Amino acid sequence: MGINLDDLLRHYRSHIFEDYQVKTPHTGVISFEVEEGQAVEGPSGRWLQRPGTLLYILEREKNAKRIYASWKGQVTGIRSELEGHFVEADELVLFIRHRLDREEIIDRILTQMLTILRAPQQARYFLSSDILAGLEKRPEARIAIGPGDEVVIMSLMKRDTPISYRGEPGVLYKVYFRSGDIVEQGSPLLGVCPSDRLQYMQKVIQRIRTDWED
Repeated sequence: MGINLDDLLRHYRSHIFEDYQVKTPHTGVISFEVEEGQAVEGPSGRWLQRPGTLLYILEREKNAKRIYASWKGQVTGIRSELEGHFVEADELVLFIRHRLDREEIIDRILTQMLTILRAPQQARYFLSSDILAGLEKRPEARIAIGPGDEVVIMSLMKRDTPISYRGEPGVLYKVYFRSGDIVEQGSPLLGVCPSDRLQYMQKVIQRIRTDWED
């Protein structure tokens, strides 16, 4: 499958920023810890074990939940009128404007070339035992995936549901989440590439890394 890489690169050069919404996970009284225009950092460390910049505190029934930035960028659109007020769950409270880097551009272009398995619902997701075992045993190997293979487990409301792959057969090329993460509905979980397109994919990636300047 060919793509017009020149057009895609031109598109991303003119759309180099992405605005991420930050919403409340539950109800409570909100106290902002950042200001409009402030630079923030996302999680860091090999396993992303160090949280990002503290964005706000949400207090409910004398319990305070600290909400940290998931992306590096700049705070915009902060709803300062909500400061000290009770807010509902899933309330949009601010944006983080993030500048895309080379690897993120590669990921976005890959999503247009791979068969993507997306999260059917917002839930916690785990890699299936077969996929996890394959990655742990041979991290650099390409794991074959075909229609009907159970590839992830969706955990929602204390119920685990196996999710099967329904696309064309190929090899696992990209895992977009950490096993055990909560993933939003519609977000990519896995990317599968037909075996005969692997070489072409590598050429595309090399071209992006050569042409794109961070």
